[in-house]
Amino acid sequence: MTRDEIFEETQEIFRDIFDDEELVITDETNADHIEDWDSLNHINLVTAIEKSLVIHFALGELEGLKNVGDMIELIIKKKAN
Repeated sequence: MTRDEIFEETQEIFRDIFDDEELVITDETNADHIEDWDSLNHINLVTAIEKSLVIHFALGELEGLKNVGDMIELIIKKKAN
């Protein structure tokens, strides 16, 4: 998958989790930018990404992520392995 394909798939997951078809994410998007991004929705988001993209995140990997761009880069690394 290309970065654009991963980003597009992630965009759709965000829209589904946050129930907002108009939601647009960028590399800089983080929990401060989305009102409903709480700890429960974070878990739902991570689980949906893992399932959709057939990957698994280790807890330590997620702790260092600062924004969507960091998450996309991590997904790219995981998909390359």
